Amino acid sequence: MGRSFFSMISSWVQLAAAVLVAAAPPGVVADDWPQWLGPIRDGVWRETGLLDKFPKGGPKVLWKTPIGTGYSGPAVAGSLLYVMDRERAKDASGKPLPGTKEGFIRGNERILCINASDGKMVWKHEYDCPYKVSYPSGPRVTPLVQDGRVYTLGTMGDLLCLDAASGAIVWSKNLPKEYKVSTPPVWGYAGHLLLNGDLLYSLVGGPDSAVVALQKDTGKEAWKALTTEEIGYSPPMIYQAGGKRQLIVWHSDSINGLDPLTGHVYWTHPYPAEGKPHRPTVNVVTVRRMGDLLFISSVFHGPLMLKLAADRPAVTMLWEKPPKNPNKLEGLNSLVPSPVLKDGLIYGVGFDGGLVCLEASTGKQLWETYAANGGQKSDCGTAFLIPQADRFVIFNDQGDLILAHLSAKGYQETDRAHIIEPAQAARGRKVVWSHPAFAQRCVFARNDKELICVSMAAAGIAESN
Repeated sequence: MGRSFFSMISSWVQLAAAVLVAAAPPGVVADDWPQWLGPIRDGVWRETGLLDKFPKGGPKVLWKTPIGTGYSGPAVAGSLLYVMDRERAKDASGKPLPGTKEGFIRGNERILCINASDGKMVWKHEYDCPYKVSYPSGPRVTPLVQDGRVYTLGTMGDLLCLDAASGAIVWSKNLPKEYKVSTPPVWGYAGHLLLNGDLLYSLVGGPDSAVVALQKDTGKEAWKALTTEEIGYSPPMIYQAGGKRQLIVWHSDSINGLDPLTGHVYWTHPYPAEGKPHRPTVNVVTVRRMGDLLFISSVFHGPLMLKLAADRPAVTMLWEKPPKNPNKLEGLNSLVPSPVLKDGLIYGVGFDGGLVCLEASTGKQLWETYAANGGQKSDCGTAFLIPQADRFVIFNDQGDLILAHLSAKGYQETDRAHIIEPAQAARGRKVVWSHPAFAQRCVFARNDKELICVSMAAAGIAESN
């Protein structure tokens, strides 16, 4: 039985999970968040039995635990939570050591395993990792947990597979060294890892290795593909379309569809269309799909909607909306938070923090509001949008958790609570730029100082934690 068999089994398991979750009666659905964007990597919170409004004083904080700096979001699997952070090297008096003459900032990256019920440390693994990137606060990638293993990718390209229960290393490799990457991405490795059957996918860089597939149990290369000047930061995704499962890889020059098992390139669509990408590239958001539509957006090149062919792996451009004035970035020119496609609409956050609604079929802007981000424009304003039942749960970069209804008619906020303090200085203000995990009827959020667990369980519903 080859990889195709295991790939097919993996697809069936994902489909079955989605069906079971959707069919479960109200009040009984509880779930994990074991990777970027949740159990089936679509960013939807499918648990039921959640609060309709926050109690007086906000949702109950079940626990807090100290943590180092970083952007890595938590992953929750069963009783355990996994997250990455960084500790800068210090001298005997506790003062941070200066950078090296080569410009590196000394310190360690850490992989933390924490008890999801009480916040207590179960194990940690740390390794020396000098940084030479912009925004050197810490790791960017959310750990990926599956079948008793946890997979992590550090800022400088350290890829590790560890035993999820003990933290013992199963295999590890430094991607830049192995694939002759002369310079890591300007903002560090940030493309979240993807598992499919027995293959693990990562953006890498270097000649013919923009994306690499590795055997998940050994780390041995299965295939590599594509060449680009910059790999960027958008995580690889797999979607079924045109009778084939397609690995979608968006790098600085184009968006591509590949055979997940072989790396064969089915199609390539240039982005930006004129073939002159902004350098350094800022393609960050996850490629999102709705029906036969495939959507991306970036700060300097704007939104692009592709249409997936029904009879073969191929795409055509449906519409694109490049910025009219590159010095005045308005509308849905996305930076960090990934847009959401739902009910024929696109919801996303632009560079200035505005929450925008577009018509998916045409790209027509229906409305824009700054309500989710404090009511005013903010440089690199960020708000993560999570569909949950008939509403959205929104977490903004000021540490606010918001309940809101979004539709073609506009933004309707139903409640808001401040759950964590923004602790990192960026763009002239304090922010929290780490995506929470939404699992076990809780929100697990972190800043540069602490990790917290906030209960979202409705009254009368037993809390999983």
